[in-house]
Amino acid sequence: MKNKMLNKMTRKIYILLLAMSLIVTSCSETYLETVPTDSISEVAAFSSLDNIDLVLNGLHRQMFSAQLNGSSETRNGESHFMPSLDFISGEVIHTGPGFNWMKAEAQWLLHTNANSTTVFNFWYQRYHFVATANAIINNVASSDFPETPQLNRILGQAHAYRAWAYWRLVTTFSKGYLIGNPSTDPGVPITNGLAINEGAPRGTVEQVYDQIENDINAAIEFLKNASAPDNKSNISLNAAYGIKARIALSKGDWSTAATNAALAREGFPLFNEEQWHAGFNSESLSEVIWASRIIDTESNFFASYFYYISFMFNGGECRGNNKIINIELYNSIPETDHRTKAWLPLAPNTNSAAYNGQGGSFETDPNYDDAASFNAEKAAIIAEYGATDAHNTHPYMNVKFKQSNPGTNNPDDVIYMRSAEMYLIEAEAKAMMNDIPGAQDVLGVLGVSRDPAFDKTAFTNQTTLMNQIKLQRRVELWGEGFGYHDKIRWDEGIDHTNSGASLNIYGDGFIQDKPSVNDDWIFKIPQDEINANPFLTEADQN
Repeated sequence: MKNKMLNKMTRKIYILLLAMSLIVTSCSETYLETVPTDSISEVAAFSSLDNIDLVLNGLHRQMFSAQLNGSSETRNGESHFMPSLDFISGEVIHTGPGFNWMKAEAQWLLHTNANSTTVFNFWYQRYHFVATANAIINNVASSDFPETPQLNRILGQAHAYRAWAYWRLVTTFSKGYLIGNPSTDPGVPITNGLAINEGAPRGTVEQVYDQIENDINAAIEFLKNASAPDNKSNISLNAAYGIKARIALSKGDWSTAATNAALAREGFPLFNEEQWHAGFNSESLSEVIWASRIIDTESNFFASYFYYISFMFNGGECRGNNKIINIELYNSIPETDHRTKAWLPLAPNTNSAAYNGQGGSFETDPNYDDAASFNAEKAAIIAEYGATDAHNTHPYMNVKFKQSNPGTNNPDDVIYMRSAEMYLIEAEAKAMMNDIPGAQDVLGVLGVSRDPAFDKTAFTNQTTLMNQIKLQRRVELWGEGFGYHDKIRWDEGIDHTNSGASLNIYGDGFIQDKPSVNDDWIFKIPQDEINANPFLTEADQN
């Protein structure tokens, strides 16, 4: 891959960019080792397995941080793009101006713009995963390291990261596998074996998936004979199975998706009700398979995941822009489902700048008849969830994501994979194979854990099962970054008519046709890449 920023870099990029703040993976409380970025040569970096582990730890950090030359600090890895993808798909809804972070994503103004920071960073960061994985894999291949559990753990994670990065790229910058023609649709450049400043043409979607599957299969074989992961920031064997399940689901390989989802969740029991409402802020939670463990010295602060999604994070974006669930979706949740408590449908609308025009006082909020009850309810919410008096509240606001130290800008862990998702993948895959009893059984395990009244036998055919699985995914995984790719896989558009979103604010993002007939779902390739890569021209632009 080649672009203006990449042309300035030598092969030292693998170290100079990713060794800025290296996570030392151990069982102790000391996780951070800082090394001057100009003090490590490539030769030294790959001279021992311990040093290669440090390079790998740079990838663990890159999952939530954008500390790369040429990369905007306001687009911090998955911390940014998980909520961003849910804003684009309309699953998470803005209610006020705040500092206007991600409003343009919701308006469909950024991923459709080849010159936007959003498309540049998504592309740029994920190709750095590929480049660093290439460096690890290629340097090990040319070395004489004996096979050990540590070596297998390194190679397993490098292949898994490369598979994950290509998958994120091809499912975002190309037509969806299930709604297009993967054998001919343009995918993304495959840059294995190339220096960071070399270009490559777009492979087909099928060719990119072939590479992804080769990598994730290799990762699993290495990780089967690897030493144990140091913590959940590492890609474990379970996480690799989960990545394989996601890949298979996205291409309609239902049997592979079901099998690997079941393997991924082994040893990661579902949350009980108390755990589900603990805030989704810790990698130590039982369901969490893969997550970034964040410590104070590594925080993104005002570019962190919780700044974009949490109610009580102490930043202007949170204080002035409560994030709400789609009202129609919320009203579809049964009253017996404890997840209804993750959103507050009757929270007072205290923001005078609220987009729905009903904020500021009891006089404009239809849910309140007097100032005393209006103010008392806001005070009660602030007290219960630990926000500050400057935080606004709004009907249907989310309290799913809680800070461990509420009302501050302190960091919290970022969760990438939970066993609940794996149950949902297996249920969807079995439903699509028309294995009705199998899908009922898997869905029933998750459903009863969230709603004691859940009756799996109510869903007796593929259509009713899929409708219920879609509902469960949208509720269970709300705010965790799945909405965009789910809509592409299901070929569903956006209609915010009864969602709670404002037509005046959302503009083009208010209604969008389904992805199979609407190529605006596909991210534009960064213009810098088109300009600098000799294998790409304007004709290659999405």
